[in-house]
Parts: sequence; C-alpha cells; structure tokens
Amino acid sequence: MTTEMKKTFEKEYISSFSKEMGEPVWLTELRVNALEQAENLPMPKPDKTKIDKWNFTQFEKHIIKSEDFTSFDELPDSVKSLINVSENDQTLYIQRNNRPTLISLSKELQENGVVFTDIFTAAREHSDLLQKYFMKDAVKIDEHKLTALHAALLNGGAFLYVPKNVELKEPIQAVFLHDDAEANVFNHVLIVAEDNSSVTYVENYISTVEAQDNVFNIVTEVIANQNSHVQYGAVDNLAKGVTTYVNRRGVAAKDARIGWSLGLMNDGNTISENVTNLIGDGSIGDTKSVVVGRGEQIQNFTTSVVHFGRNTEANILKRGVLKESATTIFNGIGKIEHGASKSNAEQESRILMLSEKARGDANPILLIDEDDVMAGHAASVGRVDPTQLYYLMSRGITQKEAERLVIHGFLAPVVNQLPIEGVKKQLVEVIERKVQ
Repeated sequence: MTTEMKKTFEKEYISSFSKEMGEPVWLTELRVNALEQAENLPMPKPDKTKIDKWNFTQFEKHIIKSEDFTSFDELPDSVKSLINVSENDQTLYIQRNNRPTLISLSKELQENGVVFTDIFTAAREHSDLLQKYFMKDAVKIDEHKLTALHAALLNGGAFLYVPKNVELKEPIQAVFLHDDAEANVFNHVLIVAEDNSSVTYVENYISTVEAQDNVFNIVTEVIANQNSHVQYGAVDNLAKGVTTYVNRRGVAAKDARIGWSLGLMNDGNTISENVTNLIGDGSIGDTKSVVVGRGEQIQNFTTSVVHFGRNTEANILKRGVLKESATTIFNGIGKIEHGASKSNAEQESRILMLSEKARGDANPILLIDEDDVMAGHAASVGRVDPTQLYYLMSRGITQKEAERLVIHGFLAPVVNQLPIEGVKKQLVEVIERKVQ
C-alpha cells in the first residue's frame, strides 16, 4: 500500500517526481526553485507561539500510493456520512492520502464549463489557467520556509474554476481522507471565480487512523474576481499525531465577496493563517471560525482582513472552547490601508475555558491608516457563565447537560453557517466528542 521515499528531498528527486506526474515545465521549475529557496528562508513566527521544536520537515514518505475507491459504495462510512446528495447528480472529489481516487461531476457543472479536478490533472490539462493563478496573487512561494516547502513538495489537492456569469446552486464538496498512518500531505486547493459568478465549496480533512508524527502542509487560494461570490466551508479533523500548517487566503476584486466558515477541530498542534485581501472597491470579507482544543495540544489561529479598496467591509467572528491543558491563541487583525476610505472592519473573538489548566489568549488588533472609516473589536476569555448554568439547572437539567447546551449555544454562530447538512452534522458530532 505504501512506497518508500527518500529521507531528504533533493532537486533530482523533485524533478523526477514532477516528470512522473506529467507536469508542465513551468511547474517543475517552480518546484525546484522553491526547494532551493526553502533552505535559506526562515520559519513563520506566529505571535505568542513558539514552533521551533515542532516537526514540519522531518519525514520519510512523500507519496503514499493508496488503493482507489472505484465507486461511492466503497467509501468508508465516515466519509459517506458527510455527503448528502444523490450519487447520480453530485459534484464530489475524494482524495485518499495523496491519491485522487474518486471524482463525480454534476450535470450543472458539466453544462456550464466549470473545471473541478485534482491538482495534477489540472497541471496537465489546464496548464495555462493553473499557471496564471498558482501562488501568484494570494500566497507567495518566498513568504517563509513552509510556503516554499509547500510549493516544492506539493503532493495533493484540487482545482476549481467557475467561468464568467456562472452561478452554481449546489455546493461543491471535497473530502481529504487520511487513513494511512505514514501519510504526509502537502495539499493545495485553488479556487478561481470569474466575474459575476458564484460558488459554494466545502471541504473536509478527516483522519481515521492514529498518526505517527505526520506533517500536513495545507494551502488554499481563493481568487474572487469582479462581483463574484465565493462561500468557503471547511471542517479540519486530523489526528493527534499530525502537526499542521494551514494557510487559507483570498483575494477579492471590485464588489466581490469571500465568506469563510471554518470548523478547526484538529487534535494535533496547529498553526493557521486565514487572510482576506479586499483589493477592489465595495468588496466584502466575512470569516467565521470555531475551535475546540483538548489534551496538551497547542494551536495558533491568525485571522486577517486587509482593506485596500474603498467602501470595503469585513467581519471576523471566532469562538473557541478549551479543556484539559490545551492552549489556543486567537490573533485577529483588521487593517485599513491608506486610501481605503468608507471601509468598515469589525471583529469579535471569544474563548470559553472548561479547565483551570487550559489557556486561551484573544488578541484583537486594528491597524488604521485612513481617517474616514469605521472599526471595532471585542474579545473575551472566561469560564462558563454560572448564571446561565443556574437558569438551566433550575428547570431540572443536570449540570453536565447544562454545560453541554451552553457550549453548543456558544459555538452555534459558526456551526450554523456550514451549507451542507452532512458536514454540519459531522462538526456537531466532533464538538460533542471533544467537549465530553
């Protein structure tokens, strides 16, 4: 089921792997250049979290050659439960470890010229289109060591392209299944929405095995062109032994809107960057994140919205629940650049701690370089409100059940935003399991 790879990844290996996958010359050269830059670039430095001893680079296997799923019926129950559309008319991508294994395209998608495929097929069959956007406007290769390594060692992911004036009514879904304890994933998701288009995309990262000090390096780029609307939902549920770097970033043109609904449920140490750049006038960025931390895991979540265009709007809403000895850092940044007049930047970060040993930090930051704007923030870190518990218990509810209800109510503003019922149900079940 697995193929042994080199412990160190040199230029010759990268070139050989790229050739084996049938990639165009430009992508091979990009990989090799990124690997060379990675040697000298520093690691990212998330605020208030030391990651110098985290393992992002030491692993032996670059590719796990898993067996294909040949039909919907062969999918494990944990994956089937996430999907609530009919098998005959669905848009679905399933990746098993590093292998694209099942792709189903709806009639609507085919008739409207939408491209939705794995990243390797996109490189071969839509090379010019992929090259136009890949790590150009959103995430740059030379930002730091992890973005460079991502570009060099890319071994999975998906490409979604929505043509001009196409409005997709049904969500597009991707499931990235981690079911091999030795799999390391460098996943790239690229979404491009052309002018006046709209799409809802939802993805799941799910582990079904105990990990062995694995590395996940995940990058998402969302390009929302003029007057387009991209709604992006995700539930990350990777195992305890997975160290994760995830960078989800969007660029919004004039009157475009990017909405993020993120359920961040990993059990391992995680650093996450979520940035929306509001380039065009009248663009909107909306980010909702929910986090549950437990055990001794350390998590750092930085959410930024940067206003470049005039009359832009941004809202950041983050909710976190911590138990045992978990540590979570919320960094929220609203930045209004000079010239972005009439813009509005709002954010709210709240952390609920269920244990005396848990630690939560909520750090709201406003960086304003323009006068004629509106901006505000709210942040809180605390325990379950005893008044709420008393109210519920006075009506015959046990303390344990009362705490459960308070927690679900606390997280509901984000959970309710997920557009696929199966995914929403999964997130609720994950929350239930983690806070018990």
